[in-house]
Amino acid sequence: QVQLVESGGGLAQPGGSLKLACAVSGFAFSSYAMSWYRQAPGKERELVARIIGTGGSTSYADSVRGRFTISRDNAKNTMYLQMNSLKPEDTAVYYCGAPSSPWKLGPDYWGQGTQVTVSS
Repeated sequence: QVQLVESGGGLAQPGGSLKLACAVSGFAFSSYAMSWYRQAPGKERELVARIIGTGGSTSYADSVRGRFTISRDNAKNTMYLQMNSLKPEDTAVYYCGAPSSPWKLGPDYWGQGTQVTVSS
């Protein structure tokens, strides 16, 4: 049974930092690309960052490039998103996602989401 559990969300001030974690179980984590998405109220879910299985290749949305860093610890079956220089427009529910096979990139499985609010 595939499970993804996000943690680390909360309230941050503009310019502040938060670090999200996604703990994974039920599949061979190290073989799969993993993604962070976010969804703000009234908006569609959007891709924030993606990392391949080995962690050697990452990609970012233009809106977060240079501020957010995606990483993974395959020994701990955990993915992270370090968010720095946060802006109010980063406010959203953040989801981690995993595909159903090692040859896919887009998620088929989702965590429950963690709320990130950036406000003074």
